[in-house]
Amino acid sequence: MGEQMGAPRFLTVAEVAELMRVSKMTVYRMVHAGELPAVRMGRSFRVPQAAVENIIAEGLGDWGQESAQSR
Repeated sequence: MGEQMGAPRFLTVAEVAELMRVSKMTVYRMVHAGELPAVRMGRSFRVPQAAVENIIAEGLGDWGQESAQSR
């Protein structure tokens, strides 16, 4: 059927982790903390690509600052 115009694209947790250069566990933590929206499909999560792009564009916002301080 192909992609419909305007239909949101969803990424797997592994794809998000690769794009953000973090571990899959970090992505799961962000989803469970409500920092990254996700849709549960069966036993896995799918994350809207637009949400990932927004977080990257914002430089990870407050979450990135907390992460850097804890190192």
